[in-house]
Amino acid sequence: MSAPSLVWLRDDLRIADNPALTTAAERGPVVVLYVLDEASPGIRPLGGASRWWMHGSLEALGADLAERGVPLVLRRGAAEAIVPEVADAVGAEAVFWNRRYGGAEREIDTAVKADLRERGLDVASFAASLLFEPWTVQTGSGTPFSVFTPFWNACRALPEPRHPLPEPDLTGAPAGSADVLADWEVVLQDWDLRPARPDWAGGLREGWTPGERGGRAQLEAFLRNDIGDYAGGRNTLGARVTSRLSPHLRWGEVSPYQAWHAVAASGADGESVARFLAELGWREFAAHVLFHFPDLATRNWRRQFDAFPWRPVDEEKLRAWQQGRTGIPVVDAGMHELWITGTMHNRVRMITASFLTKNLLMDWRLGEQWFWDTLVDADGASNPFNWQWVAGSGADAAPYFRIFNPELQGKKFDPDGVYVARWAPEYLTGDGPEPIVDLAESRRAALDAYEVVRRGGA
Repeated sequence: MSAPSLVWLRDDLRIADNPALTTAAERGPVVVLYVLDEASPGIRPLGGASRWWMHGSLEALGADLAERGVPLVLRRGAAEAIVPEVADAVGAEAVFWNRRYGGAEREIDTAVKADLRERGLDVASFAASLLFEPWTVQTGSGTPFSVFTPFWNACRALPEPRHPLPEPDLTGAPAGSADVLADWEVVLQDWDLRPARPDWAGGLREGWTPGERGGRAQLEAFLRNDIGDYAGGRNTLGARVTSRLSPHLRWGEVSPYQAWHAVAASGADGESVARFLAELGWREFAAHVLFHFPDLATRNWRRQFDAFPWRPVDEEKLRAWQQGRTGIPVVDAGMHELWITGTMHNRVRMITASFLTKNLLMDWRLGEQWFWDTLVDADGASNPFNWQWVAGSGADAAPYFRIFNPELQGKKFDPDGVYVARWAPEYLTGDGPEPIVDLAESRRAALDAYEVVRRGGA
């Protein structure tokens, strides 16, 4: 038997449409590696909900690979040291992976690639998590786009994204080292990724099935039930006409290529198809911005916002926002949905983010961190990108003076109160808390604060 190839998976926890895995399978036997890297500089540790999801996704992947006789190696530590070490231990002659686009991640991948090649191994990386590579979409002057519409027009002018790859025929490598090829189930339990006492993940278990099969089932359900109503119903909070694919895309259990072509071939209403593809485009835009601005989660993309006079943190009001006790029904409903299910309707994400940053005048980074910890789809690009978009400090940001009025938003997008009744029923009985802020006064205060930015911080 030929020497094995090592496939290093990251945010691509699937077998089908996985270019790195397909390339390895064409060469011969395969060993699959996942590294929980919380040690490398610049790598952001996962939040609680993401850790729960990752456990389930790796569990599903390990079982699927075991059915095919392919070993899954789980290691924890700095990837720059672990990947060459595992490659050596299993006798690999080649290492393959699919590309990442964060700044720290790219630095790690570059260093690993150089090390492996110096050791004489074949190394290659592939496009698998984005439809369009960041360096292929630029303005006429060769700079990154900062506004979505021209960005998306430029993407649509490029050749159509490739079709998904079929599942490869896999051959597992023979055990080369008992320590390296340890029982992945035991290792996963040792990582202690799931909550125990208290176990807050009941709603997550009830609502989600992590893993490639769960992602495929969700895509099929969306195509069967909701894609036809997507354009008209996606903003109606009680209708639940959404794809629910975001965590599966975030973890790579469904590829954007699979989603793109499945929806494009669905035969659904053209407006609904175009709207969904544009949502994939918004995800792409966030990743492209992160590629060019790696500090997206910590620094204002619009540097003039460095002068914005955020209020000192009011711990009591921050907790009220986090726990859904603001006295604003749609905000509280959204925060309850987030805590229970690990997700939130996209329209309500904008409403709750606007309330924190503009009605409470709290730094967007506080909200971004809370979502990072509580969202199962918390993504290193989309999460900070969308927070900065709402706050007014980001690329293609809504003008700062566009402040979401949560009461009007609730009336418009939840006219029958279905969403609030489900997630904040206390308001139906009159037991909801009193508002922690006056919406009209806080709006005026937000506009006054923005004047500081307009005057250049003076």
